[in-house]
Amino acid sequence: MTTASEPKKNLLLRLLTMNTSNEVGGRDLPLWRQLLLQALTLLITLEVMFPIMYIITLSFSSQTMRPSALQLLPREISFVAYQQVLDRPTANPVTFLELLRNSFLLSVGVGLVALMIAVTAAYAFSRFKFKLRQVLMIMVFIPLLMPAVGLATPLFLLMNSFRIVECAPGVLAFNPFTTCEGGKLLFNLRDSLLGVGIAMISGALPFAIWNLKGYLDTIPRELEEAAAIDGASPNQIFFLIVLPLAVPQLAVTFFLGFIGHWQEFALPWLFLTKPQDYTLSMTLYNMTGQYANAIPWNRFSAFAVIVALPVAITYIALQKYITSGLTTGAVKG
Repeated sequence: MTTASEPKKNLLLRLLTMNTSNEVGGRDLPLWRQLLLQALTLLITLEVMFPIMYIITLSFSSQTMRPSALQLLPREISFVAYQQVLDRPTANPVTFLELLRNSFLLSVGVGLVALMIAVTAAYAFSRFKFKLRQVLMIMVFIPLLMPAVGLATPLFLLMNSFRIVECAPGVLAFNPFTTCEGGKLLFNLRDSLLGVGIAMISGALPFAIWNLKGYLDTIPRELEEAAAIDGASPNQIFFLIVLPLAVPQLAVTFFLGFIGHWQEFALPWLFLTKPQDYTLSMTLYNMTGQYANAIPWNRFSAFAVIVALPVAITYIALQKYITSGLTTGAVKG
């Protein structure tokens, strides 16, 4: 004999265990689990979006002081902070376009050069068998185990040893190959965007090689063998078959490297001394003072939003390749 409460209990049980995802395949997800997962997702979204919304709100403010109350939505829409950082980002006579050019040259240049070197090295490790192959792979992996700042000192000393000195009118010395006493320093590789770029490439190559090598292992060798039977040369196989198939992972590798190179601060700050060579991240750091109340928070926030925009634009432009590269590259390592 059933009671009146049992139908209500059964109805509540069916309600909590019903599948509302409308998915035919896969595992059924009860309603209570869906609500729990969605609540957890919203909590993570709020945690991620909180600092972003706070910075955007400060950037639209015309007040330089940090607000005393928590504001996630702007009370005013003012572009005065954006205009100020675009007209004169720092007290130094350096324009915003010069800072943007320096950051663009470092991030894009380092990313492309590292990508070209890494894809050839990864292809060699993936397809060719030679002596000490495993040893070399381990040696490539070792720099990934060390913090990037820990490698700054040897890179600083190495780049600082390459100099061009004018010993006398018309007489040049190229250190460390030729030296002279005294003289006028004309060029120091360490104190230049070229030297910083070389140092950043050395740090970007290990990850790029390992990331691309795992993806190239998933490309069937039968495609290359068929092309070789048809008379294709090794260069044609690499450029016309392997590289087009590796475009998704190339995009992922470039994007991940671009984020790190665009936001790189330690190496440029240690190497560069001339304001005309400063990058956007260095300039953003220079806007901070000794005390929090002395920081122009609206300009600082506006500059932070501007610095973050190229990364977002690059991700949107490469989104299709990045998604494909991340999913396909996870099949086999």
